[in-house]
Amino acid sequence: MQLQVPAPPSRISGLSYSLVGIIVATAFIIAKLSKRSKLDAIPTVGCSTWLGSWWAGISFVTNAADVIQEGYEKHKAAPFKVASLHRWMVIMSGRQLLEDICKSPDDELSALEATNDILNGQFLVGPEMFHNPWHIPIVRSQLTRNLGTLYPDIRDEVVTTFEETLDLKGNEWKSVPALDTVRKVVCRTSNRVFVGLPLCRNPDWVNLNVLFTVDLVKAGLIIGLFPRILAPLVAGCLTGVTRSIRRGMKHLRPIIEERQKYVEKYGNRGTDQPSNFLSWLIEKAEGSERNTSSNDFTQALYNLAANPQYIQPLREEVESIVRSEGWSKGALAKMRKIDSFLKESQRMEGNAIVTLFRRAIKDVTFSDGTMIPKGTFVAFATQSTHLDSELYENTDVFDPFRFSNALDEDGEGLKRQFVSTNPEYLAFGHGKHACPGRFFAATYLKTMLAHIVVSYDVKLEDSTRPQSSVVGIAIKPNARGKVMFRKRIC
Repeated sequence: MQLQVPAPPSRISGLSYSLVGIIVATAFIIAKLSKRSKLDAIPTVGCSTWLGSWWAGISFVTNAADVIQEGYEKHKAAPFKVASLHRWMVIMSGRQLLEDICKSPDDELSALEATNDILNGQFLVGPEMFHNPWHIPIVRSQLTRNLGTLYPDIRDEVVTTFEETLDLKGNEWKSVPALDTVRKVVCRTSNRVFVGLPLCRNPDWVNLNVLFTVDLVKAGLIIGLFPRILAPLVAGCLTGVTRSIRRGMKHLRPIIEERQKYVEKYGNRGTDQPSNFLSWLIEKAEGSERNTSSNDFTQALYNLAANPQYIQPLREEVESIVRSEGWSKGALAKMRKIDSFLKESQRMEGNAIVTLFRRAIKDVTFSDGTMIPKGTFVAFATQSTHLDSELYENTDVFDPFRFSNALDEDGEGLKRQFVSTNPEYLAFGHGKHACPGRFFAATYLKTMLAHIVVSYDVKLEDSTRPQSSVVGIAIKPNARGKVMFRKRIC
């Protein structure tokens, strides 16, 4: 039965609705944080009383990094719990607990259900789509396998978007907003592979894609403030995700219909069919990290502009390889300093304080004897691991060639690569649920950095690197920071 909401009296102001919403959300948060009796055996960082945990959950929005670091230092390689805005979280660290998380089957610790807890995706995109992520196997197989074939398109879009977006004249320096510029390049480049030309360059499509991921996360957080029974209502009334999906389908529907007609006439053997992600999705249907990437590259761009002494060694590496190999996926794989620069940027300024999110589907006992009751939200202390002085020498120092130098020393090439995951480097997760799109993301991010160092001179607008902000568990690059570009003069 559909929930009917009566029309509000005209005398009730919007402020009144806001106050009612705040009261309902606050009461709900207190109720959720009060339900922790089964977690009492796990040590708490912060206050554990029902009222104190409520305040700790609100404070977590601004001091999450300090809270997680305190817990990491006090309970290293052991679990502890913290109160976040929406729930209690059990935080893990150490090799053994990481192995426990990665080896646990999905019917014990579910990554999908944890993602749904964060994004509330079933209320935003529908339960059928959210609980049946059939696009992931396509990312793992067809997309990753075809990166070499797709590379000319990837590079062409990187070059074209930078030229059009920067629009540099002569040898003059030009200041540009770093995050907005990177988002546009990442959006157009990824969409060149997802939907192809000309849609990937359509201004309305680009604008929609740039904003959609951010709006989706915001919407998930808003829904999480309310009781589950109100989630469909909140999703429809207080978020714009549904409208964005309809807006996107206005662009996609003609392409999908044209593609379906082609398949009906020629089957999947026609030579004129496009080879892009949308086509593979349609074929799959017939048969049965843009936001994170932008953040990652913005951090790398800030690091490059703040440390111009590293531009020349990067430039020399790229030019030497391109001179003998040309621009190709294979050539990109040999750019070890480019690879290391991006990995070190991500190590120091990742996207989140914690990753490897899981929700316990049943009671789970870890190898150290810790019992996690059904429904518990679990995460791993990623940032603290990345900044652990026992794992990385001079851990607080940005060392762009840390991983390429280590590769020369120990010869462990695969372990040191940007896309590789291991217990000391968890930016892409680890184990069977490691980010399946990291190979694609690494391809265009490395292309972007290589193109910048051989085509432009870069510096900060002022002498101070724009500082990141931390909101809850999310690490965000400075959205107001600016970087100056000019055409390379030597």
